[in-house]
Amino acid sequence: MNKTQPHLIEFPKIGESSIGYISVGETHKDIPFTIERIFWTYYTPESIVRGRHAHHETEMILIAVSGRITVVTEMPGGEVNTFILDAPNKAVYMPKLCWHTMQYSHSAVQLVLASTHYEAKDYIREYEDFEKL
Repeated sequence: MNKTQPHLIEFPKIGESSIGYISVGETHKDIPFTIERIFWTYYTPESIVRGRHAHHETEMILIAVSGRITVVTEMPGGEVNTFILDAPNKAVYMPKLCWHTMQYSHSAVQLVLASTHYEAKDYIREYEDFEKL
């Protein structure tokens, strides 16, 4: 389990099209941290780019429960990755200090599993501050 770089996670997809599917993620097995906070975004206009920040301590898992989300990540040092979330069993792991942006299809519902409770001071909101890391 890589906790230093953003990467795609594929949760098991159990079932079949005639009865439906279930996907399961377990803490410290598929999810490399204890979940302290869960939040979701929805009805985001396609023209809006969300995120535009990093976290000092928070690790996150982003899941497109429905629709499509394009996630762009950047780590200190400049490594940039683009992930397309277009199935509910795919997720992106984002370690701390990961600058990220997300762009959504209008029907997208994003579920986020976070390793910490909300703290405003955990956010790195200015890209110039992120570049200094």
